[in-house]
Amino acid sequence: MATEKELFEDEYEHSPVPAEKRKSLLSVTSVWVGFPMIITGAVTGATIVHGLGLAKGIMAMVIGNLLLFVYVGLLSALGAKYGINFSLQASRTFGTKGYTVSSALLSTLVVGWFAVQTGLTGVSAVSVFDVNQTFIVILAGVLYLLLTLLGIRALSFIGMISAPMFLILGIYAAAEAVRNGEAIWSYAGNPDQSLAFGVAVTLVFALFADSGTMTADFTRWAKNQKHAWIATFAAFPAANLIAMLIGGFIAAATLNGSGDVFGIIADKGGWLAVIAVVFLFVNLGSVCSHCLYNAAVGWSHILGGKMRTLTIALGVIGIVIAALNIWDYFIDWLNLLGVIVPPIGTIIIMDQLIVRRNTQEAHANFRYQPFLAWAIGSAVALIVNDQFPGLSTVVTGIAVSALAYWIISSVLSPSKSRAFQS
Repeated sequence: MATEKELFEDEYEHSPVPAEKRKSLLSVTSVWVGFPMIITGAVTGATIVHGLGLAKGIMAMVIGNLLLFVYVGLLSALGAKYGINFSLQASRTFGTKGYTVSSALLSTLVVGWFAVQTGLTGVSAVSVFDVNQTFIVILAGVLYLLLTLLGIRALSFIGMISAPMFLILGIYAAAEAVRNGEAIWSYAGNPDQSLAFGVAVTLVFALFADSGTMTADFTRWAKNQKHAWIATFAAFPAANLIAMLIGGFIAAATLNGSGDVFGIIADKGGWLAVIAVVFLFVNLGSVCSHCLYNAAVGWSHILGGKMRTLTIALGVIGIVIAALNIWDYFIDWLNLLGVIVPPIGTIIIMDQLIVRRNTQEAHANFRYQPFLAWAIGSAVALIVNDQFPGLSTVVTGIAVSALAYWIISSVLSPSKSRAFQS
């Protein structure tokens, strides 16, 4: 029987992960691959295909996922290089106290997504079975919380189960839809659900903008940067694109389907319905445990506490929000705040790979340069979101914040900037 120390290993909330404690490539890859191959990804893929048609929809999915690969991959490599979590990573750019602004924002956003996905577990179950929604939500939330308490090894374990299960059932659901549906390659989309191409790219990226920015929480456990890149590739484009394509094919074949893999399997009844329930809990349990882990690691560093203590506290808050069925009111708010997240990671990348290459620490409580660039990038992204809805707010925020940080660092702090030097 495993001892308590073996079961609850050190999560290194406040320090780099020692080299001898790093995980295998399979373990780190399993952490990331099990996160995006989820029901929500399939539903997003269906939304995009209904809005653009299958051909353009696939193109938007590919572009969005490639953007995620580069963005998350660079942040992942930095996390693996130094073995540090997102909060420690952000402190090198935003300052030893300034990092709390970005870390608190993202750590709170992922609590919101934990509540949303936990609530979705109950809604999905009720849509097919005659069960009490509140009971299912509380049961699911408690299970997800307990899983997160086991730390990074639990995320690896659930990923090893969730990803293959989704792949098998997702392909089965898509095959059933295609076999019984319409010709998919000619599907031009639903005129009532049309999307601009830039918006579709934003939808792909925004699905993992928060946890993708906090990727160092996961990839700090990688033995080296190469492993971090491989783990990222397993998630983006591989796992995320597969989930979206499955949803997209279902949408094209059924003309009005939501891409809900769970619903398609559950509607078959019998033993398939039982498998669907297990799949629902495992699949959403994967995304919920990842979000709660991000939140707990972030807030534990901010408050100087332990990851598991914050897991319980934040998990209870998320479960209450989900059980009271008020999570639905948070979705638009979470999506809106998600617009200002990509500039955070972009500025960290610019700072630590270009402007102040290989910087080890901030040497200041607050560094005004990244905050100014963040404000500029986010403001322009929000303006584009409101005034130019056909453009991609994600691409805008990334491009503007990167350029703004480079200019600010070069012009206002030339002595401290080493931009583009070999």
